[in-house]
Amino acid sequence: MDFTASPKGARLARRVAVRRLGEWGHPPESDVSCTVSLLVGELAANAVRHGGGSGSGAAPGREFRLRLVHEAGAGLLRVEVSDDSPLWPPAVPALPSGEEESGRGLFLVDVLADCWGVAPCEPAGKTVWAEVAARPPLRPV
Repeated sequence: MDFTASPKGARLARRVAVRRLGEWGHPPESDVSCTVSLLVGELAANAVRHGGGSGSGAAPGREFRLRLVHEAGAGLLRVEVSDDSPLWPPAVPALPSGEEESGRGLFLVDVLADCWGVAPCEPAGKTVWAEVAARPPLRPV
């Protein structure tokens, strides 16, 4: 799904992800849903701020794309956020000092995701992706 590169678009992407996870058997209060919600929030915020959206000084009206992939058999959930900026995030995010007001997003992604990375996006830009284990919760007997 495409979203406007704005704070409102990032919030909407997070809500859409939580709703979709519920459809896949992961209710909003589950660990998987909370983790994916945070990942979508951070990656979408980065796409808005650094990906060519209005927060980066680029022309308004830009968008970012959210893609969620649920591989039930493999117990895997993949979050992909694409934007049209050629700038890639650092491969190893650094934890900012306690006095900085921003810069923790990729550090959180690195901690929360089982793995993450960046890939080129056609026709231009990049896709930042993150994967988490998504096994359904055990049901009491």
